[in-house]
Amino acid sequence: MTLTTHAIVGAAIASVLPMHPSLAIAAAFCSHFLLDGIPHWDYPIRSDSVNPNVGTAMRYDRALIADLLTIGTDATFGIGLALLLLARTSNLALVFCGASAAILPDVLQFAYLRFPHEPLASLQRFHSWMHASRSLKARPIVGVSAQIGLVFLSYLSRGLSHRSDGSRVGQIKSREQIF
Repeated sequence: MTLTTHAIVGAAIASVLPMHPSLAIAAAFCSHFLLDGIPHWDYPIRSDSVNPNVGTAMRYDRALIADLLTIGTDATFGIGLALLLLARTSNLALVFCGASAAILPDVLQFAYLRFPHEPLASLQRFHSWMHASRSLKARPIVGVSAQIGLVFLSYLSRGLSHRSDGSRVGQIKSREQIF
């Protein structure tokens, strides 16, 4: 799953749980593992230094630079798009935290490659176990389309819990609305 997809789903989760920020961030973090359980497409990782399936010593070469640019662009685009689509003045920090929390397991995966000790070792085992055994690498059109669909559904889910005036469904704006 691309980091963009993880970020938008995490931000959508955070945007529908504004009254429970700790729960929102924890749910966004957990969403990463659930999404990775769905067969998906990933862009190729060229450098063995950042590939979680290889994890060799750091080699500062063109492959590493290309991967860092790709991964950095993906993360930045995902967080930026999440903020653009889902953030309001009142929830900007929470949406940012939700998007970041949803990306964090992949960051911790890289940290594990450099420091293969607890608690990162257990988290890496869980992350690997949760990953879909079936991949859509050979079918990028299907894989990318599925992720676009997930992003769209995430955006819609936020819309279902908010009215057009920005208030949440079930929220009473003033005393006059009661009587």
